[in-house]
Amino acid sequence: MTAPTAHRAGLCADRVVAVTGAGRGLGRAHALAFAAEGARVVVNDLGVGPDGGGGSGGPAREVVEEIVAAGGEAVVHGGDITTAEGAASLVATALDAFGRLDTLVNNAGFLRDRMLVNLDEDDWDAVMRVHLRGHFLPLKHAAAHWRAETKEGRPPAARVVNTSSGAGLLGSVGQGNYAAAKAGIVALTLVAAAELGRYGVHVNALAPAARTRMTERTFAEAMAAPGAGEFDAMAPANVSPLVVWLGSAASEGVTGRVFEAEAGRITVMEGWRRGPTDDRGARRSPAEAGETVRRLLADAEEPGRVYGAS
Repeated sequence: MTAPTAHRAGLCADRVVAVTGAGRGLGRAHALAFAAEGARVVVNDLGVGPDGGGGSGGPAREVVEEIVAAGGEAVVHGGDITTAEGAASLVATALDAFGRLDTLVNNAGFLRDRMLVNLDEDDWDAVMRVHLRGHFLPLKHAAAHWRAETKEGRPPAARVVNTSSGAGLLGSVGQGNYAAAKAGIVALTLVAAAELGRYGVHVNALAPAARTRMTERTFAEAMAAPGAGEFDAMAPANVSPLVVWLGSAASEGVTGRVFEAEAGRITVMEGWRRGPTDDRGARRSPAEAGETVRRLLADAEEPGRVYGAS
């Protein structure tokens, strides 16, 4: 364990933040933004391709070098956070390098897009593994650490920021595996916020829109870079300020929420709520149930449009 460093300036001064998938795209932007606000950062990344293939330690090292060159502190974590060992070592790396862990940003992921009739089990399992299991395991091990700290009389001001997607909130044609995993992350966030509040842990989720390797081809037109001197609405760095605030002690009292972040826009998402209802106090026939549904739908709000739907 390293000796404590001098007090640092910024919204996250002296906080220790672990960011998964931080070698490129949104994760890289988050890691740099946290460091700029005084955090010490654990940069996790396997350096895999857009579909999860291959691997290299280069991207994570480059982010750490960039942070250090700017006067910050950061270390590489090259473990696979979709395994129990890798997730546990993420927490251990933070403790060994900096003596604590304050914030976990779950961001790692990749795509294997297929229409449902062409989507095989391996592509389903791989995407579920990196997105959903890759959120669950780091969250589990970080939460166990924070619970232990609370029991030892050191209650943390801990924060978790999970990464969902508009695909998980509305659906996305050709991304059944990805959309299902991202919807699962929202449910996991709600459960974690309810369970971990007693230990001083706030858990929120983000549905970002930005230009990354996962979006620049799928949504090429929308993600195109602007002309010189124009605001780059799809730059990943536009999303990071909200992530940094949610990962700071300043977000006290904000938990169990889902946000959209895109360009200069932040939206509080309002999920499933009870809409029009009819309780007759007795069992209906199938035909009567259908009549009731038709009547209720006439008074209900239209659902959001699935991405890519015609």
